[in-house]
Amino acid sequence: MQHRIIVLGAGYAGATVAGRLARRLRREEVAITLVNAEPDFVERVRMHQLAAGQDLKPRPFREMFAGTGVGLRLAKVTGVDVDRKTVAVIDANGAEELTYDTLVYALGSGWNAQDVPGTTEHADEIASRSGALRLRERLARLDAGQSVVVVGGGLTGLEAATEIAEARPDLDVALAARGGLGDWLSPKGREHLRKIFGKLGITVHEHAAVTGVEADRVTTADGKAIPAAVTVWTTGFAVHPIAKSTALEVTGTGQIVVDGTMRSVSHPDVYAVGDAAMVMGPGDKPLRMSCASGAPTAFQAAGAIAARLSGGKLPNVPIRYFNQCISLGRKQGLIQYVTADDRARQAVLVGRLAAVYKELICKGAAWAVANPTFGLPTRRHRVTREPAVANSAVKALV
Repeated sequence: MQHRIIVLGAGYAGATVAGRLARRLRREEVAITLVNAEPDFVERVRMHQLAAGQDLKPRPFREMFAGTGVGLRLAKVTGVDVDRKTVAVIDANGAEELTYDTLVYALGSGWNAQDVPGTTEHADEIASRSGALRLRERLARLDAGQSVVVVGGGLTGLEAATEIAEARPDLDVALAARGGLGDWLSPKGREHLRKIFGKLGITVHEHAAVTGVEADRVTTADGKAIPAAVTVWTTGFAVHPIAKSTALEVTGTGQIVVDGTMRSVSHPDVYAVGDAAMVMGPGDKPLRMSCASGAPTAFQAAGAIAARLSGGKLPNVPIRYFNQCISLGRKQGLIQYVTADDRARQAVLVGRLAAVYKELICKGAAWAVANPTFGLPTRRHRVTREPAVANSAVKALV
């Protein structure tokens, strides 16, 4: 009987796990099913571009996984029973229950409204393709001179504000940040950021915690009202809620607690990757929710699953950061080099070259999903279910 592996979610992490497993285990011995609600791969790191009116290259999963042995199931996950080892899904034909031997949970995250009054009713998000497309329509209907406020001074907020301002210079674009503009960046990084924001005419409201959203404005903690015909909410991510409703051990925010191989500490037949997992990085700091964190967790999980099923050596993938890549419109960028635990170094790359660098990173991330072993030949192993062998010497660059 085939060993049944179900992967929930086909973002950067989930799709990579499925692809790597398909290339490392024999098809006749494993059945790999990738469950996802959409038929195309969503380049989440480009949602600000989609919202600003740009068209993205379609990436159908059936083409990406053609000939690999990965089975695609287009359905929405409605529940997981980790004690019965089943997944409840629903599609156009109705509800169904799938049974697994190994589960990879990669349902990721969505926008985080943070319980701020009026946010869910009046704000737009770009954490999903559907959200980015709704925002795209709203922006297209705005007349010249109308105001757009981006709430959140993190990477997503910076990219959204600059992308919209560059695409629609006729709009009055503002950014409301809880702290200072780019306050985690190096001095050179902050200087370049302010320079670009100034050139694009973006008004910056620093140390302005937004406490309410209305149809035509946002209000801050100090009582200030900022006009907003459209409000874009980018203040972090919230993990998918299903894990929290299961018997899995999760954190207070709903992330699944895993060991160094991305395996659940409470249910050893469940692995979690990407935003869904609570992973400790260098300096015992949790990895931030990002594509940069998701890829190495996917490599680690796929390697560990293959090793445990084939009796091979467990991988030891060092997870660390190298840089933060920020697009500032299509013509400008900022590459902030960081320490292993994601603290800013003095070195930065800015300008047109940085924009090209960021574009290459985005293209490379999408290419890696379709080519999870980077085009290198791999040997498919037999499923023996013998105990895997720990190997601290096996390393890979992330």
